[in-house]
Amino acid sequence: MFAPNLLDLPTPSAATEPVTMTTTNSSVNSVKQIEKIAHENNKLHKRLCRQVGQAIGDFNMIEDGDKIMVCLSGGKDSYALLDILMTLRERAPINFDIIAVNLDQKQPNFPAHILPEYLTKLGVAFHIENQDTYSIVKRVIPEGKTTCSLCSRLRRGILYRVATELGATKVALGHHRDDIMETFFLNMFFGGKLKSMPPKLQSDDGKQIVIRPLAYVEEKDLTRYAEVKQFPIIPCDLCGSQENLQRKQIKGMLREWEKKHPGRVDNIFASLSTVAPSHLMDRKLFGFTDLKADGVADANGDIAFDDEPCATPTSTIPNIIPLRTMDE
Repeated sequence: MFAPNLLDLPTPSAATEPVTMTTTNSSVNSVKQIEKIAHENNKLHKRLCRQVGQAIGDFNMIEDGDKIMVCLSGGKDSYALLDILMTLRERAPINFDIIAVNLDQKQPNFPAHILPEYLTKLGVAFHIENQDTYSIVKRVIPEGKTTCSLCSRLRRGILYRVATELGATKVALGHHRDDIMETFFLNMFFGGKLKSMPPKLQSDDGKQIVIRPLAYVEEKDLTRYAEVKQFPIIPCDLCGSQENLQRKQIKGMLREWEKKHPGRVDNIFASLSTVAPSHLMDRKLFGFTDLKADGVADANGDIAFDDEPCATPTSTIPNIIPLRTMDE
């Protein structure tokens, strides 16, 4: 898929023999370098397809006969999501349809021609929904304040309506592993909740199932994949221009943790799939008030404290393919 074009390699000079030898060696090195890059790009593509396929399987995201509405913003994540889902559709043992949907929010200088041209060339069904949410957000939110919350609510409501109108059975969003972890800490630090972005959930109106097939994918891989595929990225003039968002603070914190303590972020992500309600404090999740000693040993009781948390191996993410080791 990412094979190098050998026709673009430099042609050896016909000058003196020493110069010819040097040029030939340079050409050989160029060929090897291009082959190495192509190999790494192919590994990246395989890893992304494998991680997306794993997430789809683990959470039963896509079923036979589904019509998947892929929300395409013009950013790297949604481009990659569409690209990988189209690849997996060709390999899947089930049949499902894909329709790409973009919400044109009428932001100033938005290049409205880019997505229709790209999607037409790609040969995928698509729909462009035109709604001026930009003016609403700018009118309601004071200058300098974060626009993401209102923008997100408006966008979500419109996309759910469009999904119903198009007969979509699933709405696919491009949130990745980093988004999920950042949301977890945002809710903990600023909202007082243990809550994140689930890979699969029911929509606010109860009419749609929302899926996040990139749940196991790291953002840095999506950044590199966008460079490899040369997606026509469209910047956001709303939230993309705000530098002091709390999410960016969390992102920096996680980046620093991973730098100083490799494996810590992997452990945090693993913890989202390994929850012990009996060892938290949510009375709605666990019946603390009715808990009584019944004389029966409980593996989830005090014995749980026998394990040292710091001794937990970093490779214990249940049902999740290791993120950096399986590149074959």
